[in-house]
Amino acid sequence: MSSRQIQRPIGRSGVSASAVGLGTWAIGGWMWGGTDEQASIRAIEASIESGISLIDTAPAYGLGRSEEIVGKAIKGKRDKVVIATKCGLNWHSGKGNHFFDQDGKPVHRYLGANGIAHEIEQSLNRLGTDYIDLYITHWQDPTTPIAETMATLEKLKAAGKIRAIGASNVSAEDLELYVSAGQIDAIQERYSMIDREIETSLLPITQRNDIGTLSYSSLALGLLTGTIDPSREFTGDDQRKGNPRFSAANRQKVAKLKQAIAPVAEQHKASMAQIVIAWTLAQPGITFGLCGARTAEQALDNARAGEITLGTNELAIIDTAIAAHLTAMDA
Repeated sequence: MSSRQIQRPIGRSGVSASAVGLGTWAIGGWMWGGTDEQASIRAIEASIESGISLIDTAPAYGLGRSEEIVGKAIKGKRDKVVIATKCGLNWHSGKGNHFFDQDGKPVHRYLGANGIAHEIEQSLNRLGTDYIDLYITHWQDPTTPIAETMATLEKLKAAGKIRAIGASNVSAEDLELYVSAGQIDAIQERYSMIDREIETSLLPITQRNDIGTLSYSSLALGLLTGTIDPSREFTGDDQRKGNPRFSAANRQKVAKLKQAIAPVAEQHKASMAQIVIAWTLAQPGITFGLCGARTAEQALDNARAGEITLGTNELAIIDTAIAAHLTAMDA
């Protein structure tokens, strides 16, 4: 494992992981135009070899497909990884609040005790392990009180099936309820240079309560890599198809940002994506940056960001460029 990867604690859990984490939504294929299992396994293996220990997945990523691929990739390497997976989106019970359909199956938001009991066993089986390092409620269930959900998760922790508790896609009110119900160790929320709402809503709460924050979509679904040409078209079920965030105008703004921060990237011999990730990890309250990768090359590129420390002047240059080029973007 690379000794240069920044390691950070997951709240008060006693569990630590690499600041750069591998996000595996795309590896599940759903909403990303399918998946290549062997390429995905190589991406996960490359991440681990480069020192990334945090691997984030979820049952909903391809109805178990992402977890299955992660399980194959980490076989024989369990001691080198910190697994984060989720519960609360299920397609087996019909209970809770209907959220969406995937592959013809209705998926519900449900965080009742019996739903979580079923989901944890399914995840453990798909991942080929007997414990989850960080177990996260994926989306919040309006039909189950948070106190009841936390009681279930704390029982799993006492039984040794999970080591830390997290919540994702929460409101400030939700988070305060989690804090009052027990020890929550982390949240996972969308955060990037162009998605900064949690700076005023959630991060003040996490910082007061020693809760870690995992940012997802740190590269804004790939937009902030600076590698998506304005003429590129997305096909199939790729969620970026028709997404106004990926308008030609927005891609041109990102190109201008890339040009503005080029001196910083050159100083570190880094790609734009690496600088964007390093900037994300430098923001107050952001503990981990989750970055998707479907090839070994992408995984290695992301891992390099975990070895970059940006200076105060460099952060100021980047902040000035963000203000100049990423304001008033198409949503």
